[in-house]
Amino acid sequence: MSRQNILSGSPWEDKMGYCRAVRIGNIVEVAGTVAIVDGEKVKADDAYAQTHNIIERIEKVLQEAGANLTDVVRTRIFTTDITAFDEIARAHGAYFRDIKPTTGIYEISKLVSPDYLVEIEFTAIVQ
Repeated sequence: MSRQNILSGSPWEDKMGYCRAVRIGNIVEVAGTVAIVDGEKVKADDAYAQTHNIIERIEKVLQEAGANLTDVVRTRIFTTDITAFDEIARAHGAYFRDIKPTTGIYEISKLVSPDYLVEIEFTAIVQ
């Protein structure tokens, strides 16, 4: 089976030795992804906007890998504030209400920057 690495252009990809997503066969694994916090549309205190931004961006990554959101079978959501669950769930549900991948949500102490409230990993199986 061939391997397809999908790069995002982040300088961390070479520094850390990772890529945004990997497709091998019909399986696509997407690395933990945080939002692009811009201070206007996506604020550091807005878990809904961060979750929406992440999924919107990953939809494009999946397309580059020959997949789409309907191929997602699992998401793993990490948050630094579990009290934001309703907002995270609302944004996740806007994309996955009918797809219904298995999902876990975990509160963790920190992400790489205090601006990030949410990080999500995705697994897709292309049909």
